[in-house]
Amino acid sequence: MAAPKKGRRSSGSQGRPGRALVAILVAIVALTAGMFISGHTKPRLGIDLAGGTSFTLEAKNQPGKPNAINSDNMNTAVNIIERRVNGLGVTEAEVQTQGDKHIIVNIPKGMNAKQARQQVGTTAQLYFRPVVTYTDGKKTEPTPTPSATESGKGKNDKGKGDEKGKASGTPTASSTPSGSSSPSASGSSQGRAVSEGLKADKTPTATQSPSATQSPSASQSPKAPKTPKSDSSKADDLNKQLADLVCTTPADRAKAREKAAAAKPSDSIVACDRDGSRKFILGPSEVEGTDVKDAASVYDSQGGGGWIVQLNFTGSGGKKWAKVTGELATQQPPQNQFAIVLDGEVYSDPRVDESIVGGRAQISGPDFDQKNTADLANVLSYGALPLSFDIADETTVSAALGGEQLQAGLVAGAIGLALVVLYLVVYYRGLALVAIASLGVSAVLTYTIMVLLGPGIGFALNLPAVCGAIVAIGITADSFIVYFERIRDEIREGRSLRPAVERGWPRARRTILVSDFVSFLAAAVLYIVTVGKVQGFAFTLGLTTLLDIVVVFLFTKPLMTILARRKFFASGHPWSGLDPRRLGAKPPLRRGRRTTPPAPADPKEA
Repeated sequence: MAAPKKGRRSSGSQGRPGRALVAILVAIVALTAGMFISGHTKPRLGIDLAGGTSFTLEAKNQPGKPNAINSDNMNTAVNIIERRVNGLGVTEAEVQTQGDKHIIVNIPKGMNAKQARQQVGTTAQLYFRPVVTYTDGKKTEPTPTPSATESGKGKNDKGKGDEKGKASGTPTASSTPSGSSSPSASGSSQGRAVSEGLKADKTPTATQSPSATQSPSASQSPKAPKTPKSDSSKADDLNKQLADLVCTTPADRAKAREKAAAAKPSDSIVACDRDGSRKFILGPSEVEGTDVKDAASVYDSQGGGGWIVQLNFTGSGGKKWAKVTGELATQQPPQNQFAIVLDGEVYSDPRVDESIVGGRAQISGPDFDQKNTADLANVLSYGALPLSFDIADETTVSAALGGEQLQAGLVAGAIGLALVVLYLVVYYRGLALVAIASLGVSAVLTYTIMVLLGPGIGFALNLPAVCGAIVAIGITADSFIVYFERIRDEIREGRSLRPAVERGWPRARRTILVSDFVSFLAAAVLYIVTVGKVQGFAFTLGLTTLLDIVVVFLFTKPLMTILARRKFFASGHPWSGLDPRRLGAKPPLRRGRRTTPPAPADPKEA
């Protein structure tokens, strides 16, 4: 029986280093291809490098809330505005308080400053208003406006199919029995529109949350909805406003939004929806955004309703909600709908089928997906702040100063990189080629990832982020130096290059991982506890630290394993940086030989 072979190598990176090199090459090709496919070949720059817009918001109390301006509400407003402007991920938009009632918002060039400004302005004025009627968003001819005595007779139910045909996708509302996990049929077929013009397969539905334990009682019997007063002059005035209202252009919608937002909650208004396809007459509001405790977008896997929006009302808000939905449930479309109005603009208009009690409800529909339910939940959650804001000042920030700073920073980075390369060449000679190649791979990975993070999560490269990338050059070079020195230590002990490369790797690996972990931990803590531009520095530092580990494990180590098999390095050429004589290596140990001290010359010394 043959004895097992000793010293057999494992089939890891030592035996097959080419696999690791192919893996990192594929990653580089994929990232580069993704960069060109996305159409973004340059990183998105921050406000200090590319310029942008900066404006100051001044907080104002809403009527009936004289003490709403306080530190808690201001901090909440900052979080709301930052989430609305930045969305998910890392961006360069800065939102911070200044003094007791001002908030500074900086929007870098490349972001839609106008849209961001609109989002900032839609922080406080959220109302739930009953729908009286609606029509196409274009200018129309005046039509009779329903009065209080006609509101329950289905006046708008028939004969207006053409007019309501534009309402495809209009949200609706109904309630479910206590303990039910999914909406059930109510006064009208569940999930189907009563009105002729509404498409049954396009109508989202707001329902009572399944966890609600109450059911409609006699004290909550439906009543006629609040509609404009039957006074003919007021009704005719609203009807004329509706006919004259045009919602087809952004400028028209902005005018309509400004006028509707200035109205009191107790007033009836005319308003446009977000895309300008419809215009509404809306009744007075009894439920406001401050009555909403929270809202969330969730996927209803048990009830089979798909993506829905769940609402939780405050104690008083739940009572108001039950009363209003009870009144709307008895009406014919569109008067059984309520409009969710944010700063004078209709975001959604669900239908109500039953009185929704218990302080919890949900809005669902066949066309709902994750994005539009998240948008609606965002409006319901963050539109409830009891503050409104005026833009006190708006300025355009020039990128000239930042451009000069960037140029100076790049020059400093180039000088630093040149000094690092010069040191590597002088001290490590041939090994410097491995270090330079590794730095090149790290640079390509960093650049492509930063470019893709721009459209992906809104990452913007600012001056501190550039500084973080420059600092990362030293961190990456340090990893190579640690590994090279471990290899040279093994050669000094008398080992040849191939075993030195493998024996030096475990100890170098531990040192590199510990060092990078400390750097990444510092970057993570800095990112969490800071705001604004400092976060850009921390994010870049953390990203490049992770990439350092990837490059060392998948490129530097496999490349050294391959080069150790080449004669130039394996023979210890003087220009390889691994010459045993220059390193002061000990004579190699040889097996099977026994060294004895020389015999003494004087017999007495024996």
